[in-house]
Amino acid sequence: MNFNLTGNIVDIEARNIYAGRLEVEDGKIIQIKNDGPPDENLNYILPGFIDAHVHIESSMLVPSEFARLAVVHGTVGTVSDSHEIANVCGIEGVRFMIENGKDVRFKFHFGAPSCVPATIYETAGASLDSEAIEKLLAQNEISYLSEMMNFPGVLHGDEEVRKKLLLAKKYHKPVDGHAPGLRGTDLKKYVQGGMAGEGIVISTDHECFTKDEAEEKLKLGMKILIREGSAAKNFEALIDLLNYYPFEIMFCSDDKHPDSLVKGHINELCKRALKKGIDLFHILQAACVNPVKHYKMNVGLLKRGDPADFIVVKGLSEFTVLSTYIDGAKVAEEGVTKITAPKSGLINNFHCTKKEVGDFKFAVTEFPKTIEAIVPLDGQLITKKEIVKPIVEGDHFLSDIENDVLKIVMVNRYHDAPIAKAFIRNFGLKKGAIASSVAHDSHNIIAVGVDEESLREAVNLVIEKQGGISCVDGSISNGKVLALPVAGLMSNEDGYQVAAAYTEIDKVAKELGSQLSSPFMTL
Repeated sequence: MNFNLTGNIVDIEARNIYAGRLEVEDGKIIQIKNDGPPDENLNYILPGFIDAHVHIESSMLVPSEFARLAVVHGTVGTVSDSHEIANVCGIEGVRFMIENGKDVRFKFHFGAPSCVPATIYETAGASLDSEAIEKLLAQNEISYLSEMMNFPGVLHGDEEVRKKLLLAKKYHKPVDGHAPGLRGTDLKKYVQGGMAGEGIVISTDHECFTKDEAEEKLKLGMKILIREGSAAKNFEALIDLLNYYPFEIMFCSDDKHPDSLVKGHINELCKRALKKGIDLFHILQAACVNPVKHYKMNVGLLKRGDPADFIVVKGLSEFTVLSTYIDGAKVAEEGVTKITAPKSGLINNFHCTKKEVGDFKFAVTEFPKTIEAIVPLDGQLITKKEIVKPIVEGDHFLSDIENDVLKIVMVNRYHDAPIAKAFIRNFGLKKGAIASSVAHDSHNIIAVGVDEESLREAVNLVIEKQGGISCVDGSISNGKVLALPVAGLMSNEDGYQVAAAYTEIDKVAKELGSQLSSPFMTL
């Protein structure tokens, strides 16, 4: 892997672009020659893009397949929280992700999931206490303590939370935050590690919905990650902050479904930011440099002696990626991945049996007279609630399709148990049902449907495959399922094939009436 490459070199930190030549030897940049002013006939060479916070599992792809798709868009590394598989399979799930990521040339930087289980209100498949967290943080492959979602535990001095924060300090690894809507005195206390104190700093947040909230956190020293995923989209609300805080902003996807990953990644955010008139170097600082420095990532920044991690783009307006290099190896060219990966093995935790129609009936006696329905908001992770009056037939509730009051159920996937039932509005299905074992954060089976028969069929398709997403139109013969046998979260098949299958099942869900941009992610 010894070669020279000529182009317009983009030196982000020096805020300079010049015609030049890279000399690469044994995967490292050994020389960068400056040949003078930029040449409009040359392509541009710049550091690769970083997704500063992503749950690889939400792509429904194992890490090696995620990498195959991501490098096409110029992504060379990720800051990856394996929180989802940890909720299913515990510490062995995190280790699975690390080992699978080693199968390919890509700069994965995994974290130790701080909140497993995420809540006491739902059955998870595993628990990671402070002893387990120490085992992870002690490993070189673990770069940070993942998002500390339990902000009440931080504020009120929960002993296990305190131990985990102190362990991050012990191993000199940053702590990611997760505190949607937290403001004022509580926010300041959270940033300082709450009752743990002792010099702990919770350093990032990717959950801001408003510019004011993000700016308050920035002023307290937090780095803000502008998130644009398949469901939660905060780019428009927050991007103006990049004009004023170029060294404190990063880009992330958080949750990225496979069809979205085929279309684009961090490169799309760069293009959108540039069209809003934001300074080019501010954009590239956020997309390429800030994550590497904050997390001390093993990713080159186009400096002499760095790993040869960089991309070649056609121009600096559309960020059309022509080729991607990692450790001096060309891993993507002209929109085609060059990464090959062996088919991964399986890991899972799925122990429930198929259900009957009667299991999904909603007895009137199970509910109070006043019924609150969940109301999801398209493009957001937050929900509202609304008082509804479902149709009553005999002693059971039915969906009210005309008024968009549908049934939502949660089926325990770890052992057989009574099905949890509720109502939902704003989902829009006119017939059938959809179901998924990708159900943050404990990943039981969740389903929305118009009738018990459809709910049974959709859920049983998922159970039959030991994990997946399914869609039925009310006819058993027309049920579709995308199998996700890796922890009930991911496929171990080719990433592009998985993306195509997801696109098809997502299309069917919308044909059933859902107006949501990403019904399965919203689910």
